[in-house]
Amino acid sequence: MQRIAIDMDEVIADFNPKHLRVFNRDYKESLTVNDLVGTRLRELRPQLKNEIMAYLKDPAFFRDLDVMKDSQEVIKRLSERFEVFITTAAMEFPTSFTAKYEWLKEHFPFIDEMNFVFCGDKSIIHADYLIDDNVRHFQGFKGQGILFTAPHNIDETGYIRVNNWLEIQEYFLFSK
Repeated sequence: MQRIAIDMDEVIADFNPKHLRVFNRDYKESLTVNDLVGTRLRELRPQLKNEIMAYLKDPAFFRDLDVMKDSQEVIKRLSERFEVFITTAAMEFPTSFTAKYEWLKEHFPFIDEMNFVFCGDKSIIHADYLIDDNVRHFQGFKGQGILFTAPHNIDETGYIRVNNWLEIQEYFLFSK
């Protein structure tokens, strides 16, 4: 059975709306996801980089992120034909472990918790495919990287790209 490794933030967990919501609240701004096209919040407001990154160190930040549209249904279908792992580079924000684990248990109860991988360098992941929003995770990865579109990666080229979970479903279940 082939393996699919799936990133968490900006792939199954909708990270940007909450990040913008807390930033806009605290700094009286009205930035939208469209403002992040081709960049990240910390690059858009470099003078506040430390404050912006501090949100991500809050142990509860990742607990209540929205689920990406169609991800639950598609991953459930994929798990019938593939071995599915959720792989998150949680070492970047170690305080996120509990929140991410609880979020996964709540929203993806059909995935065995032994298939949750909290790591740093994803090149250690042994899978046939890696669906991720960050191209740096494809470096050293031995399988096929699939770039999940996020505002920050819109200018990236040279990768198989999917824009949403219905395109992932098409790629894995109907085009093979």
